[in-house]
Amino acid sequence: MPSGSAQAWGTSERGPGKTSISPAVVQKVAGIAAREITGVAAMGGGVSRAFGAIRERIPGGGTSATAGVQVEVGERQAAVDLDVIVEYGVSIAELARAVRRNVTTAVERMTGLEVIEVNIAVNDIRLPEEDRPEPAAPRVE
Repeated sequence: MPSGSAQAWGTSERGPGKTSISPAVVQKVAGIAAREITGVAAMGGGVSRAFGAIRERIPGGGTSATAGVQVEVGERQAAVDLDVIVEYGVSIAELARAVRRNVTTAVERMTGLEVIEVNIAVNDIRLPEEDRPEPAAPRVE
């Protein structure tokens, strides 16, 4: 599914006026909600994780809340696709249920859009030894 585009903004016409919700907003809300679940080690596939690692090294680059998140937004509904990396030992089925529930609740509560589906692709498992930082080599001898 392509990431959201400007012409497919969600709208709400409750009350006077019209509210438009950018797909980028839905992406951020979904990404933050997915990362809130214990056991989600990271988001994104190999390429987006590599770009994310580079971005984190750039001062002010930070991490992208939308990495690994694609959305499709209509006038009243949204669909979300997530690429996740799971911590080793976590039940993937339970994690997927928790992520789906949290993403759906957050997006619907914040945007008023009905979330019709949250698809989750588990791309990798983070092993415990991958979290240990390597000892820094001295810069000079």
